[in-house]
Amino acid sequence: MSDIAKPVPEPTDAELTTERAADMLNVSRKFLIGLLDNGLIAYRTVGTHCRITASSLVRYLQEDDARRSAVANELAAEAHTLGLS
Repeated sequence: MSDIAKPVPEPTDAELTTERAADMLNVSRKFLIGLLDNGLIAYRTVGTHCRITASSLVRYLQEDDARRSAVANELAAEAHTLGLS
């Protein structure tokens, strides 16, 4: 048996605490709150607490991957134009 913990999949309608969502993104809770405040991840408040659906977290990850890919492609094209590749 492996000592490495495997992530447990969340149902898409599951509501996550900011702590659990930050853990899933491998970021600090403070960084996650910044993403929420900037409107990059949808959430709702329950009293004074934020709840994030697993589906909105997956959506953010997909959008972030697309942004990163686009930037990497731009950098590769620029490197090619400059004769660096």
